[in-house]
Amino acid sequence: MDIDDAKRLAGIEAAKFIKNGMNVGLGTGSTVKHTVIELGRRVKEDGLEIVGVPTSLATEKLAQEVGIPLIELSDVERLDIVIDGADEYDPNFQLIKGGGAALLREKIVAQQSLAMVVVADDRKQVETLGAFPLPIEVTNFAYLSTVRALSNLLKCSVKIRMEGNKPLITDNGNLIADAETGPIISNPIELENEILHVAGVVQVGLFNNMCDAVVLAGSNGVSTHFRTNGRLSS
Repeated sequence: MDIDDAKRLAGIEAAKFIKNGMNVGLGTGSTVKHTVIELGRRVKEDGLEIVGVPTSLATEKLAQEVGIPLIELSDVERLDIVIDGADEYDPNFQLIKGGGAALLREKIVAQQSLAMVVVADDRKQVETLGAFPLPIEVTNFAYLSTVRALSNLLKCSVKIRMEGNKPLITDNGNLIADAETGPIISNPIELENEILHVAGVVQVGLFNNMCDAVVLAGSNGVSTHFRTNGRLSS
């Protein structure tokens, strides 16, 4: 199966987790966009009643285009579920996210959700995190000092992500520093805590103990994997 077809089918499959009356976090990425489109179809054609909280301006625009009613996260106590993408996930369902530069909003939404489903293709499945450069959102102020501090901490190259000849600016007005650790992140929980102690760091793209299921797209089709003792495992 063509990987793009598989990603579309995975996005549609993930939408099956969504039921009437849910408050839904709407993720960002090339695979989860198919989930957003499918939910919009169900709203229009099947009368699905949900409200969504987008994790990026791009997802907000898409959700509006397909007719999903939106609310502010601060207007609800909790979200029932968030469906999002990932850049990598390991056997413990720990994630690297932030390739789309939306990691801060994505993590805020994920922390406020009762469950998290990731939609990804099988290239994102790894034994050890880190082959994908780890995104770290940093403030504009003295950002080169923050980059140096991160380089010293992680003992690897850390580069500000560029958009053309200028630094990429996130939806929150910050910058993204990509740390090229290599596939050595065997203790992502400890590493997340260490990075968050660096002044100038806003958030890091390690999503630990958040993901409950992965809808995986591959050349053989779509499969769903549940984290043992996760919030959706029953």
